[in-house]
Amino acid sequence: MALLTVQDIGKSFGGRPVLEGVSFSLDEGGILCLLGPSGCGKTTLLRIIAGLERPDTGKVVFAGQDMAAVPPHLRAFGMMFQEYALFPHRDVSGNIAFGLRMQNLPGELVARRTREMIEMVGLSGYEHRNVGELSGGERQRVALARTLAPRPRLLLLDEPLGSLDRALRERLMLELKSILKTVSVTSVFVTHDQAEAFAVADSIALLMEGHVEQIDSPERIYRHPASATAARFIGLRNLIDGRIAPSGGIETEFGLIRTPVLPGDASGTVTILIQPDAARPCAPGDDEKAGGPVIQGTVVNMLFRGRGYTLEVRTIHGTNLLFDLAGPLPDLAVGGGVRLLVDPAGISVLGSGPSVY
Repeated sequence: MALLTVQDIGKSFGGRPVLEGVSFSLDEGGILCLLGPSGCGKTTLLRIIAGLERPDTGKVVFAGQDMAAVPPHLRAFGMMFQEYALFPHRDVSGNIAFGLRMQNLPGELVARRTREMIEMVGLSGYEHRNVGELSGGERQRVALARTLAPRPRLLLLDEPLGSLDRALRERLMLELKSILKTVSVTSVFVTHDQAEAFAVADSIALLMEGHVEQIDSPERIYRHPASATAARFIGLRNLIDGRIAPSGGIETEFGLIRTPVLPGDASGTVTILIQPDAARPCAPGDDEKAGGPVIQGTVVNMLFRGRGYTLEVRTIHGTNLLFDLAGPLPDLAVGGGVRLLVDPAGISVLGSGPSVY
């Protein structure tokens, strides 16, 4: 049975809908990410779960209880904001212990729990450090420890890594997931960063313009986005128009592609997605051996990524596509021609709902 259930949530501000019919559930110990662009309603939804906003329609159910009549301070949820909101006049220990003291716990218990949290977030030796002397990553750890110290029933995080630079954010992604799993706290966090969502979440609810576009595991959302809108948001640009062939498969500018078709799509046009890692350079004749479609074109850009290259290719039909290829690539250069063999397993058909494979 789900610990948290969000049922048909709707919310408008000034007559403008911000959330429409949003529903999902989360099992105990799970980490769910609300992922989407700015203005899609994800922070509003988080505030509704916390009790800081009231929905116009729908309800939030936690542990079988409708939370509509439960004020925020009685929900025993922890909320961590992007700004961290640390107390500048308190040191690290004082910030972490604040919520525990508000519970009127014995001093010995407060001290022990504070030490546990400091050790968990890797700040041993910083107990009496002024928070103004800490780096952004260290302040983030203090804020997380302070939120976790009272043992919240549900942890809500609003862009927890959003104020950090890219290098530090990537380093703390795995640490954040490890900490949340260590304490086994059920968590919902908001981000617009796809890499952060993929690294931390067990499941992702992709919000677009106030509605849920797709809910699935990070791997499923990346490999099998439910729509072209979802694919574009997570950075997948290789979207090709096709037409379902009477004999089966899909006719495209690259020829006939043998790939499963969505139920009900007996005719008409569809959009197919080619994964960026689904291609490799090939010589003439390779396609006859492998059986996959071949893309021919010109190299427009070639970016070295350390382990390989990102290749932008303009096909002979004028379509620009991006591919991630393992290096080295001594025979390819910007302005030169290229032939790429596509693995059929990296091709999928997009529709209005989750694709079938």
